[in-house]
This record gives sequence, C-alpha cells and structure tokens, in this order.
Amino acid sequence: MGDMNGRSWGILALVAGLATVLASACGPHRSYAPFDTVETMADEPYNVSHLPPYRIQVADRLSIKFQRNPELDQELVVRPDGRISLPFLDEVQCAGMTPDELKAELERRYRGELAVPDITVLVSGFGGNRVFVDGEVKTPGMLQLAAGMTMMDAVASSGGFLATGLREQVILIRRDESGKPVGHSVDLKEVALGRDAAGNVLLQPFDVVYVPRSKIANAGIWVDQYIREMMPIRLRLFIPLAMWL
Repeated sequence: MGDMNGRSWGILALVAGLATVLASACGPHRSYAPFDTVETMADEPYNVSHLPPYRIQVADRLSIKFQRNPELDQELVVRPDGRISLPFLDEVQCAGMTPDELKAELERRYRGELAVPDITVLVSGFGGNRVFVDGEVKTPGMLQLAAGMTMMDAVASSGGFLATGLREQVILIRRDESGKPVGHSVDLKEVALGRDAAGNVLLQPFDVVYVPRSKIANAGIWVDQYIREMMPIRLRLFIPLAMWL
C-alpha cells in the first residue's frame, strides 16, 4: 500500500466513489408524491378573480326577494327539469344561469306586472352540496358544502395542513362554463396571514381543493392528469366522471 503512486490512489478513490453511488441507488426507494416530478411553478399564478361565476343547478334552493313587493318573496327549490314557478309568470328555466342572469330575466318578465321590478336572487342552499379535499391535509375526503364555506374552511375541516403541504400554491379545481375542469392556484399562506382576505375563495358544489407537496408548473396539464389518472375512486363515486371529462 505504501508503494502506491498518486495515479493509483486516484483510481482507488474513483472506484470507491462509484461503489457509494451504486449502493445508494440500490438502497430503499423513496416514495415521491406525484408533484415531486412536476416542473417548477410557472411565473404567473392563476388569478382567482377569473374564476367562473356560480351557475344554478337542479335541487339548489333559491331565495327570491322582491324589494318593493315583499308579499311576492319566494323560497324555491329548482326542480329536476331545471325550472321554478313564480307568481304571475309561467315556469322559468333557471338551471345553468348565474344568479345575476336570473335576476335580469325575472326583472324583464315582471315589467308587465310590477311598476318597478327590483328583485334579488340568492342561492341559499346547494343541491350538489359536496366538495373534496385532497393532498397534504390530515384527513382528505368529501365534505358537505355549507353556505359560505371557503377554501380555508375546507382545509380546516379536513384536519388542517400537513407540515409538508405547500400553502402558497393550493390548487382549486372547478368546472368552467363549458363543464371543463380548470385549475386555479391560490396562495392560502397569504390568506392565513390576513394579507389577502379576497383570496379565500368561496367554494361551489363539486369543487376540489388540492394541497400539493411541491410546486406545479402547468396547472392545466396537472388537472388533466389528476382527473383522468390520479383522482381517488371515492371522488369518482360522488361526482359522475362524465362531468369532469
């Protein structure tokens, strides 16, 4: 050993280094979360102000208030055919409309009956009253959607964030106006710190809140992968898959 020259020592060190790398590669395999293989986050997060407005669904409960004619106030449930019945009007098709669109339609149709039709439309109960929370939370699963439930409320109802959860890029999956699921990045860390109260998005029926472990580069690609390949079977059971594909 004492007669080995510098070149021999170099070769021995190289062999030892290779052995260490091979031993590491053959060691216990680390289980990565799906997001550990995703690229770094895109430069611009999705703007939650671009979330589509809520559209009335079958079995939703509507509170319709006539500001100048309170005797006409109604509490109604949208029928399976998507319609409601109101005084002085034929049946009104409302499923698929936003509350503002229904308000405008009712005011238009009541112009022949009321001097000043000033109407307010509120969704006081959701027919599809379930949402889903997944990812780095203590108890992922389905939740009953209570009136006024926000993303932070849903995470709290699921036991809160795990230490490994990325609060700065929580993904909200929501169907757009065409029914296609779209991912929106929401910074719930800023919400929790009280710096962005507007970012605490109100949830809608069938929303999915996912707390990732690492940053997501392209929410659109990720949502497609999640819905088609990684979405847990329990979510498929309560949301007809055709609604998401």
